[in-house]
Amino acid sequence: MIAGRVAIVGGGINGLAIARQLLANHPNLSVTVFEKEAEVALHQSSHNSGVVHAGLYYEPGSLKARFCARGRELLREYCIDRGLPYDECGKLVVALTEDELPRLEAIFARARANGVPGIRLIGADEIREIEPHCRGLRALHSPQTAIVSYRRVAEEFAREIAAAGGEIRLGVTVARLIESADGVVLEGADGPLPDARFDQVVACAGLQSDRLASRSGQTAEPRIVPFFGQYYVVDSAFRGHVRGLIYPVPDPKFPFLGVHFTKRIDGEMTIGPNAFISLGRENYSGRDVSIRDVRDFLLYPAFWRFASRNIPATLRELRTVISANAFVRDAAKYVPSLRNVPVSPAVRGIRAQAMTADGKLVDDFVIQRRGRVTHLRNAPSPGATSSMAIAEHIAREILDVGGATFLQRGEAA
Repeated sequence: MIAGRVAIVGGGINGLAIARQLLANHPNLSVTVFEKEAEVALHQSSHNSGVVHAGLYYEPGSLKARFCARGRELLREYCIDRGLPYDECGKLVVALTEDELPRLEAIFARARANGVPGIRLIGADEIREIEPHCRGLRALHSPQTAIVSYRRVAEEFAREIAAAGGEIRLGVTVARLIESADGVVLEGADGPLPDARFDQVVACAGLQSDRLASRSGQTAEPRIVPFFGQYYVVDSAFRGHVRGLIYPVPDPKFPFLGVHFTKRIDGEMTIGPNAFISLGRENYSGRDVSIRDVRDFLLYPAFWRFASRNIPATLRELRTVISANAFVRDAAKYVPSLRNVPVSPAVRGIRAQAMTADGKLVDDFVIQRRGRVTHLRNAPSPGATSSMAIAEHIAREILDVGGATFLQRGEAA
């Protein structure tokens, strides 16, 4: 039986999933989660669409493809077992024009390679059977794409951690990890934190992951560049115009999926998100500009390389930032009956997107391990879907032959 002390930095859905998995695998471990906020899951875990992705888009064999497939099944089972809402409302990826059809077929081929269950290509008549108000030439139908409340899932993880004897320390900011021969010390802004020497540490710092890694002696790359995504809630009288999820065919020239319709687990229907540079890593209101965060990306040469390659898409997204009407019109190409629907601002998410020095967005998850410390450096969508699979993987990595040398071997209870 493995015993010892493990710290998790970050009380979002990934950090909590890892803590839960470690305690499930090794009940003798002492596991402590450090979260800077007064509650768990206040950042990306509760500022998202709630979609449980099926794995349509990801490169076969990539961490995203593997962890999304496994994570989807684990999450479904967990929600059913714990009585959490889980709605397999299904998803359409809709082609409006002939030039989108080859891209749609390429996504279909990738989805099949990833083993996405029930995936198929359908024509205009079947589109209307599934989504009566939707128009399109052809579509990809993913019947097992689902929706949940990731905040509720994360809160359930937290309850399970506490019941298993783990500790969650709220309101504690970890600024640096100092590794030595006999452990890792967690430091705050004013020095070492009380009772904060551990045998192993896993950092799941999300929007601050690059800063924590860099201050702790890891490489500066990849860097986090924050992109916000605004959602709008459709007037309740028009909810029934969309039954599930309706997405556009992604533009390969732009790294995000585009504005789409998403049913929420509370029954609301949303339009979103757009994707534009955020003036703060935690600027959820849109009004809290962070000079430090803005300076970081403005002085990062890679950001300007990225921007120069995406000028048309940037201008397109800017329209939706400036005008909610433009936002709605873009989405209404797929559901014309909603062209003039009243909307109100909903959740605003901020994507912790890793970028490399050449100005390319990191497409896959990035997990870096050195010595006693493991950093989750990039876990954008489908990071929440994949959280339980990421937890399985990292739990094995920590407690494999190399990682176990830093922990004590106790006798089985």
